[in-house]
Amino acid sequence: MKPTHSATIKDVAKKAKVSIATVSRVLNNLTGYSDKTRQKVMEAIKETNYQPNAIARGLINKRTQTIGVLLPKVSVQFSSDILQGIGEYAQSHDYSVIVCNTDADGSRTLKYLQVLREKQVDGIIYTSEVLKPEYYEVIQAMKIPVVLVASESPYASVPYVKVNDWQASYDAVTYLIGKGHRRIAMISGTEKDPIAGRPRVQGYLKALADHGIPFDSKYLVHGNFLFDGGYRGMEEILQKAPEVTAVFAASDETALGVLSAAAKHGVKVPQDLSLVGYDNVKLAQMSVPALTTVQQPLFAMGQVAAAKLISMIMTGVVAENQLVPHSIVERETVGTIGND
Repeated sequence: MKPTHSATIKDVAKKAKVSIATVSRVLNNLTGYSDKTRQKVMEAIKETNYQPNAIARGLINKRTQTIGVLLPKVSVQFSSDILQGIGEYAQSHDYSVIVCNTDADGSRTLKYLQVLREKQVDGIIYTSEVLKPEYYEVIQAMKIPVVLVASESPYASVPYVKVNDWQASYDAVTYLIGKGHRRIAMISGTEKDPIAGRPRVQGYLKALADHGIPFDSKYLVHGNFLFDGGYRGMEEILQKAPEVTAVFAASDETALGVLSAAAKHGVKVPQDLSLVGYDNVKLAQMSVPALTTVQQPLFAMGQVAAAKLISMIMTGVVAENQLVPHSIVERETVGTIGND
């Protein structure tokens, strides 16, 4: 019969014929034992059905096995894909995730940082917005590591995981130019956003310049990365620059807004208007027609960010910045035309 009492670390040590200290070292992935000893301890844990107490383990290594994730108000699908990557990696390494949705302007960020401090998280993943000095100071005072995803910062102690937004935007516009388009409009993200807003606009402008296409200010409309920004932006373009043959949208959600406005006004995609989005969220392949877009490997970015953070928690060594590759995913929203 199985013992009626819950197994203790002492039971494991007795079964494996090692000290309690050795069992503790194995449980906390510390050094100082052989592979054979580790195997004996793991077998003893299995045979005794020992369940390591998270609180007791935390007292030993001063960790809670939790990480915090700060997400601003961006596309739901964008956030979901990154979170899925973070969550899967964290769970596979016995970490729990606390998700905090900050407001678009970051007004709740300081409040949530305080919540994460009270929860004694071991580290923070900060997503898609600027790490302001006041946020950085709070995190520094918490003495825990932070990793940025889809963002970057000037702080040497804060690594990031992102695509090269400038290059990705440049490649998207160059792709449209290669399809014969010269009257190319852009509906950008938030105008003053230095992380993804400005770089994508700069990539758009540089691609036009490198191909000898003069920039027309009517062709650039600032949005907000969301559906309503794309819808309003497309209505503005149709009113001010109906001659446009292609639109580059700074996010897939923005592109879906463009599709909706185009349909309302009887503009057919891609027959009358070509469209390229940015992100390659799941909705991009579900739209009608299916959206041609720039792929950000969002799930993988979440995984890489979690891996870097947990490594920093375990070792105290700052991880390196990482630019992840992007690509153009061709579907059904871009047509080819002859040059003027």
